[in-house]
Amino acid sequence: MSPSLKPLNQQVIVVTGASSGIGLATAQDAAKAGARVVLAARSGDVLEAIAATLAKQGHEAIHVVADVAEREGVQRIADAAIDRFGRIDTWANVAGVSIYGRIDEVTEADARRLFDINFWGMVHGSLVALPYLRRHGGALINVGSEASEVAVPLQGMYSASKHAVKGFTDALRIEVEQLDDAPVSITLIQPTAVNTPLPEHARNYLDRQPKLPTPQLDPHRVAAAILQAAVTPTRDLKVGLMATLDTAIEKVVPALADRVAVLQVPRQQRDEAPQDTLGNLHRARGDGLVYGRGD
Repeated sequence: MSPSLKPLNQQVIVVTGASSGIGLATAQDAAKAGARVVLAARSGDVLEAIAATLAKQGHEAIHVVADVAEREGVQRIADAAIDRFGRIDTWANVAGVSIYGRIDEVTEADARRLFDINFWGMVHGSLVALPYLRRHGGALINVGSEASEVAVPLQGMYSASKHAVKGFTDALRIEVEQLDDAPVSITLIQPTAVNTPLPEHARNYLDRQPKLPTPQLDPHRVAAAILQAAVTPTRDLKVGLMATLDTAIEKVVPALADRVAVLQVPRQQRDEAPQDTLGNLHRARGDGLVYGRGD
C-alpha cells in the first residue's frame, strides 16, 4: 500500500533532538510550514524557550523533556502528541551524540551510552511511533549519516552506531512496507558533515578541540530533506555531494576509502586545547543553537 502523506500544514510532526542542530532546524522549518510540532530532548529549559518562541510567531508547538535512551520517556513523547493533537503524521528520529577518540581509548560505559542514544533511541522512537503511523498512514524518518556506510577515524563508535541505524532502518522498511504492506513510509537520511554544535557537545578524548571537516552543510538543508520525506515517500536520501562521493568510493574501491579516511584525522581537530571534554553524552546540554562554529 503506497503511503498517502499529508501536506506539512496538515501534519503533526514529532522531532527528537530538537534542542539544537538538525533537530532544531527541522522543528523550526516544520512549524514555519504550518505543521503542529512536538519537540523532544533532554534540555527542558531550552525546549521551553524554543516552544515559546514558536508560539509567539503564531505556530503550534509543545515540548516534552525525555531521554530517548529510555523507552518510557519516548512513550511520553507519543502520549503528549496524542493528548494535544490526536494523532502523529511524521516522527523524525534526529537525536544523536558523538565521541571523539580512538576506539581502544573509549570506555565501555561511554560507548554503550552513545549506542543507547544514537541506536536504541532511534529504535525506541521507531517502535513507539509505528502503531500511530499505521493507523492513518505517515512517515518514519531516521537520521543516519554518510558514516552509516563510511568509517570515520576518531569517531569510530559514532560510525558504528550510524551503521546500526542503517541496518535497523533497512530491515524495518522491508518488514513494514513490503511484508505488511502498511501505509507507512520509512526513510533513512544520510547527510555529510553538517554545521551543528555536535563537536562542541561531543565527549572528547583528544588533546585538542574536535571539529567536523569542511565543507559542511547548513542544518536547514538537512531539515529540508527530512521534511521532503515527510510529504513524499522516500526510501533513503543522501544530503550533500560528499555523502554521495564518499559512499560511492567506499563501495567501489574500499581500500582506497581506507587510505583517504586517514586524511580526516587532522581535519577533525582544531589547533587549540580541548574545552568541555565531557560534552552531553551523560547529561543534558542543549543550547538552542542550530549552528556550530562551522570552520
